[in-house]
Formats: sequence, structure tokens, C-alpha cells
Amino acid sequence: CFILQYMSGFGNEHVSEDPRCPGALPEGQNNPQVCPYGLYAEQLSGSAFTCPRPTNKRSWLYRILPSVCHKPFKPLEEGHLTHDWDEIEPDPNQLRWKPFEIPKAPQNKMDFVSGLHTLCGAGEPRGRNGIAVHIFVCNTSMIDRCLYNSDGDFLIVPQQGKLLITTEFGKMLVEPNEICVIQQGMRFSVEVFGETRGYILEVYGVHFELPDLGPIGANGLANPRDFLVPVAWYEDRQVPAGYTVISKYQGKLFAAQQDYSPFNVVAWHGNYTPYKYHLEKFMVINAVAFDHADPSIFTVLTAKTTRAGVALADFVIFPPRWGVANNTFRPPYYHRNCMSEFMGLIKGHYEAKEEGFQPGGGSLHSMMTPHGPDADCFEKASKAKLEPERVADGTMAFMFESSLSLAVTKWGLQTSNRLDKNYYKCWEPLKSHFNPKCK
Repeated sequence: CFILQYMSGFGNEHVSEDPRCPGALPEGQNNPQVCPYGLYAEQLSGSAFTCPRPTNKRSWLYRILPSVCHKPFKPLEEGHLTHDWDEIEPDPNQLRWKPFEIPKAPQNKMDFVSGLHTLCGAGEPRGRNGIAVHIFVCNTSMIDRCLYNSDGDFLIVPQQGKLLITTEFGKMLVEPNEICVIQQGMRFSVEVFGETRGYILEVYGVHFELPDLGPIGANGLANPRDFLVPVAWYEDRQVPAGYTVISKYQGKLFAAQQDYSPFNVVAWHGNYTPYKYHLEKFMVINAVAFDHADPSIFTVLTAKTTRAGVALADFVIFPPRWGVANNTFRPPYYHRNCMSEFMGLIKGHYEAKEEGFQPGGGSLHSMMTPHGPDADCFEKASKAKLEPERVADGTMAFMFESSLSLAVTKWGLQTSNRLDKNYYKCWEPLKSHFNPKCK
């Protein structure tokens, strides 16, 4: 029985061998004439060779057969996966979705790949600049098939059901309230244990990193030590009936056949790895006098652009915390933003909209579209006694925020049939409290 083990540290140089083959890593060099145990050396590059050392990403894999041993790729039906942002007219309205429906097995078996549905996005993978937000719903495990993303990185947020993810680097168990990142080019397969649902933020052209802390100092937010990387694990398994390797390439899916498991990496070393993180480890920073700090203080991971301080995408969470601000309207304020904000809910009730915004659903507030607390939340918070209070206990909401203007897919607006067409009504009861005679 394989026991799941991890190494800690974000972006570290890790070294790992499957204990069944001690000494599998070559000593003193990456590519000897003959590797230990008769293995093949293969480098996986996550950056240009000549990137500066702080951003240079690569790992060396020592495997039973190199990944080049496969039949030619052929197009595979991609279902509701897309990067066609012009298939339907843009919609600037505040959008909210009811929980996305998980198909029932065995009537409609759906694994992680067939359960990918693109909700919104911008940019395109060939230009190496853009993002996509996907919903995944599935009820069965991937059997003798794996996926790798040639276009970018997947940040996976499970909401219902745990994922046992086998990668070329080892295995990770990712449960709701955890996240994982599978970086560009890494092959992985997903095992599930019943009806499963979650969210994915995909970024093209850059990788996720920890945000700079600035005046916060050396510690806080997501600490590097809390990120976990799997340890080496291999299977030397022949698959005469055919193992399917699926490539997401330029927004399309392609499938190739081979007769062996791709998870045949006996040892590896490098700094380009999959990783996971538990959201309860996040060290929350907050205002302790008055007013709000910007929601930037809740950033777990960021994918930067070349413009200083402007993110291609941020992953932001709103975890349980204390609210203590004096003379302050404590829920999120009314807001119009030059960024696009997609929100999801893993569990509990989001403080600004306790009704209607449900776990497994989502909302999108597009560039400069106004949004904020509903009428009920505003009235309660305006009259509340201001004393220290726990906020968001039992809740975990998150936001994918981007500097790009996101287009919603036809599946998101129509086919999914989960759009809440009454969302706008939550603000209709707001009334004027203006009194020119009373300051």
C-alpha cells in the first residue's frame, strides 16, 4: 500500500527517488552516458533556457521509457472546452450561477477530462497571454488515460469530492479547502470517489508565484513552507489495450496511444513540479483600526504581467478571520473595478450575499460593472453593534481576479442552464437614506 508523502517548500530545488530503486538519481550530472537502472534521462522545461536564475524552471526525470514513445496525436472531441471568446455576444451584466450540476453515474459516466466546461476567459494560448476559467464535474476516475496541458498551468480548486492525482512526479490527494497547481506540460490522471465538482483557473504564458509582501515584511499570507510537492513514485505497467495520452494544445484536445503507463518516473530532481496547498494555512492580514485594507491582502498566488503590480490573474481567498474595525461598514463595499472578478464558494455562506450565492456556483463581475453587498447585508451591517466578531466561520469563498476583460462562453450563458437571471434583484430593495437636514 502506497503511503502519500510530500516535500515542503514553494519553488524549491527538490530531489526525490522512489525507495524501491535507491540511487536512481545520477551523481554529479544530469545526463550520464548510462543512467542507473538503465533509465532514460528527460528534461521538462517550464521556462526558456536563458531565463534569469530566479525564474528559471526545469526538472530532470529519470524514467523507464521516454515520453516520446507514442503513436501520432489525433483530434479528440473537446466537448465544452474552448477558447473561442467570440461564439456569443458579450454580456456586461452582473452574472451569477447556481451550483453546476454533476451528472449521475452510471447513466452518464464522466471523468475529469470529459467533465471540463469553459465558463469564461480572454486571450489565447498561441500568443502565450491569457486566462480561462473552467468548471469540472465528474463521477468516474480516469482509467488508462492522462492529460497534459501544452497551453498553460491549471490551478485546481476542488469544491465537492476529493481528487487523487497521479503525476509524473508522484501522487497528491487534494480535498475541498485545498488547491493544487499542475504546471504546463505535466502529465496527470485524476481518480475520484463519487460525485465531484470544482473550479480551474488556467493561465497562459506565465506561472503562478507567491505575491510580494512589501511593507507586510518577511512573513504572512501563504507561507512557502506550507506548499507540498509529491515524492517520486513509478509504475512499470504495460497496457496492451492502449494507454491514452491527451494533450490540450492551442485550446483543442488531441489523443495519442501508447502501450505503457506514462507514470514511469523512478526519480527526479528540479524546481518545476506540481504542488498543493491547504487554504487553512493562510495567515490572514487585516485592518485593526478603521476602514478596509484592499482585498489584495488575501492573495494566495499571483500570475504576473510585465506591468509592475498588474496581475494576469490572482487567486484570492476570504477565509475565517476577526473583524474589529471601528466606525466602519465591515462587509465588502460597493465597487467598480478595472479588473474582472470571478468568485466561487467552496463551503458556507459568503458574508456579502448569504442567499443565492451557493457552494459549487459562481459569480462574475466584469470590468467596471458595479457590485457589492445585497440590500439585506447593507441594512444589517449599517445597524450592527461594532464589536470584535468572527467573520466567515465555516466558509471559504475565493476569487479569480484578472486584468483581462473576460468573455463568457455560450455554455456559461445558455447551455449550462445554471445562470441566475434574477441576480440583479438582490440590489433592487436598496433605498435612499439621504437627508439633507441631517449630517
